[in-house]
Amino acid sequence: MFLYVLTLRSLVSYRYILRKVHTKKESNTMKILIVDDDKDIVELLSIYVKNEGYEVERAYNGKEAITKLNTNPDIGLMILDIMMPQMDGLAVVREVRKDSQIPVLMLSAKTDDLDKIQGLIQGADDYVTKPFNPLEVMARVKSLLRRSQHDVKNDEPDQIEIGPLIIKKDSHEVETVTGKSIQLTALEFGILYLLASHPNRVFSADEIFERVWQQESVVSAKTVMVHVSHLRDKIEESTGGEKVIQTVWGVGYKIESH
Repeated sequence: MFLYVLTLRSLVSYRYILRKVHTKKESNTMKILIVDDDKDIVELLSIYVKNEGYEVERAYNGKEAITKLNTNPDIGLMILDIMMPQMDGLAVVREVRKDSQIPVLMLSAKTDDLDKIQGLIQGADDYVTKPFNPLEVMARVKSLLRRSQHDVKNDEPDQIEIGPLIIKKDSHEVETVTGKSIQLTALEFGILYLLASHPNRVFSADEIFERVWQQESVVSAKTVMVHVSHLRDKIEESTGGEKVIQTVWGVGYKIESH
């Protein structure tokens, strides 16, 4: 496996191998912004991102990342390091979430669960701990993009009205019955839609992770818990305290139909 500690010489060799071994992929118009103050990591991830057919934008601190996002509307996802000079990753996410739901994958050298949870609470969609395998990073990138591009099953209803909420599948819009819009990230919407489209059914954290993130469960319990908590806060704030998502202790989560 290739880890991010590859030398620059190895990167050059790997770039050559990719050109020789992989068939050329159609170019996507979407850009992926890679933000890290370590230029070797940015270069490594750029190789993998380009090999998937995406364009790359680079930034080496938080302030530069904000500028890139504001001037490049084609950026569809951001890979973001936490520990950076001038403006750290958590501050970047807070700023971005004021007016954007772009998927954010955070990179962290910190292994403490509290640090990871803090990133998710601020609005990140997923995280990978350094040192990482670039193949895992790309798997998570693809998963986040599938969710943000509304890759949902055709047999699911286009619109769901449940409790105080109206959930629209195609536009990924959620509003209250009184017309108040609720801004959700792609993953928050995925969790809500999954539960709402199967009323009264209890989903475990592992099931939610595998169906919404579309990956096999690795660290699903804590990740799902944080996203559900954030989702609940947004719903309760918009509905005057309605408890839409219920916890079935020791089992999982559900939304009851009334």
